[in-house]
Amino acid sequence: MSGRLAGRRALIIGAAPGNLGDVIARLYRAEGAQVAIAGRREEATAGLASDIHALGIAADITVEADLDRLFRQVDEAWGGIDIAVNASGWGLLVPFLQCSRDEIDRMCALQFAGPFQFFQRAVAMMSRAGAGGGSLIQISSVTAQIMMDDHAAYMGTKAGFDHVMRCIAHEFGPAGIRANSLAPGGIADTPMSGGGLNLPQVAALYAREIPLGRPGVAAEVADAALWLASDESRFVTGQTIHVSGGQTLRRNPRFAEVAALFAETG
Repeated sequence: MSGRLAGRRALIIGAAPGNLGDVIARLYRAEGAQVAIAGRREEATAGLASDIHALGIAADITVEADLDRLFRQVDEAWGGIDIAVNASGWGLLVPFLQCSRDEIDRMCALQFAGPFQFFQRAVAMMSRAGAGGGSLIQISSVTAQIMMDDHAAYMGTKAGFDHVMRCIAHEFGPAGIRANSLAPGGIADTPMSGGGLNLPQVAALYAREIPLGRPGVAAEVADAALWLASDESRFVTGQTIHVSGGQTLRRNPRFAEVAALFAETG
């Protein structure tokens, strides 16, 4: 590795074994950054932190007191941060007319209000006198732009928060703070989308809608997150960068197409 993040301090919330936050944390460590990871499950967070020699803190992005404690502990350990990544998310799959108020509230807490308060604290820390700014990265989704059946609450909160990142970039650019979203397409080796994409029939159906002809892998998203955290992207802010093989040029398959595929193959 080239040490592209040597001397940087990175906080990643939503990191759990095998997900995008995990893969990003490992790459940041390999590139020389000090890394703190936060997740809801204390044992899993501690295990991942131990494995990659990172600071591990149990914290739920939807709980304001947890966020206060998270940033206080990171500040006490390092005196600030240079990189903040939100990799939290929940793949709610419910038809629009059946989505309950409780599900809507939970989705908004996890994918809008929680990230809003997480990045508020990151911005406050990065804009302190002498802090020098930093890079904020939100893990979004191609479904914030292209349709997917029965996913309205998920897609709406992701799309809304992409716009919040633009607002942060606009307001805090003068403080040296950059804010960008990364929008993966179908990623074959992560828990959220990997299950279906590991079925050859489903992977082939999606590949027809991806100009590069295949689903992605987590390492490709992590590479983009590394670029956004590094000085190589120092003039990039307020953007949503799609890591999807070009899928936003086309579409997601309809669920009826997936069902028909399995009906044909038995």
